[in-house]
Amino acid sequence: MDPVHLTSIEINPDTSQADSCVIWLHGLGASGHDFEPMVPFLGLPDSLQTRFVFPHAPERPVTVNQGYVMRAWYDITEVSINTRTDHPGIKSSVDQIHALIDREIDQGVSSDRVILIGFSQGGVIATQAGFGYRSRIAGIVALSTYLADPGSIPEGNLPIFLGHGQADPIVPFSLGEQARDRLNQCGYDVSWHSYDMEHSVSMDEIRDIGNWIIARLVG
Repeated sequence: MDPVHLTSIEINPDTSQADSCVIWLHGLGASGHDFEPMVPFLGLPDSLQTRFVFPHAPERPVTVNQGYVMRAWYDITEVSINTRTDHPGIKSSVDQIHALIDREIDQGVSSDRVILIGFSQGGVIATQAGFGYRSRIAGIVALSTYLADPGSIPEGNLPIFLGHGQADPIVPFSLGEQARDRLNQCGYDVSWHSYDMEHSVSMDEIRDIGNWIIARLVG
């Protein structure tokens, strides 16, 4: 069955044809608008014609929030977010992100010019989607997140930017460190960044992400 296409916000380059794409996934209860304002602060050069896609996660009941319906990439059943993982929900969202990548390829963007970025829940989906896509992508940016199933991570050498707040009360800093260590063990090119913040992003982090994107797409 084909995945239901996600609705998204797009920021397109000045020219009619994008030469690269960044797909940026928000966290639990947010929306595609969450990171849209960050694009100008990445500091990307004008010569880089990048399309930014900010999909909205589907609305679903979230068990840990008393079944309240909100935008979520998958269900969370316990306060300890890395237990009793909703694997069917994750797979459904990963399939939807793969469909977005397919659409970019249909519009002329090579898969190795696609970067996936995700925050918190969105970071779980970004990593899973990047690992499992049929062709190599340019890289993954995973922010304030964790690995949903560390034991199933395939070996690979994709570039991965990991950023995490040292005082994160939602996704403990130790889970970010565990993700870093596991990805290093599996051969990935991990760029690890820690910040003096809680469960959020900072302007220093956004600038670091911009520099990392430039290194992947411009060289």
